[in-house]
Amino acid sequence: MDRPELDDYFMEIAKVVASRSTCLRRKAGAVLVKDKRILSTGYNGVPKGLPHCEDTGCPRAEYPSGTHHELCRAVHSEQNAIVQAAIHGVSIEGATLYCTLQPCIICTKMLINAGIKRVVFCEDYPDDGLLNFFKQAGIPVEKIK
Repeated sequence: MDRPELDDYFMEIAKVVASRSTCLRRKAGAVLVKDKRILSTGYNGVPKGLPHCEDTGCPRAEYPSGTHHELCRAVHSEQNAIVQAAIHGVSIEGATLYCTLQPCIICTKMLINAGIKRVVFCEDYPDDGLLNFFKQAGIPVEKIK
C-alpha cells in the first residue's frame, strides 16, 4: 500500500483549501493539525460579507509581493485558520501549521503568540527576516514540496 507521509497528506489538504481562495494574486491555504487531527483550516480572501477583489480590483496589483500589506483587502490563510479555531472554541496551542505559502511577518507573530509548535510550508514568501522570528521562538520551520 502506498500511503503518503503525514506531512505530505496534510500539505495536500492545505492545497485543496487554497483552491477556495478569492485572492487574484495568489491562492494560499492553511491547515492547523494536532495529534494527527485537523483543528482548523483557512484560505486567503476578503472578510466575510465584503465584495471579492474580482469585483473591486486588487489595490496591490502594482506592488511587489510581500509589500504594502496595509492595502490588501484579504485576510491571510493563517489568520483565517486562527480565527476559525477561535470562533469554534478550538485551542490551537501546540499545533502544527501546514501552509502552501511561507507565512508573512504579521502571520509569523500571530502564530508565535498562538503557541504553534511547528510550521511546514511549500512555497517561499519574499521576506527572509521572518524565519529569524521563528528561530528565536524555538519553532521549527520546514519547507516541503
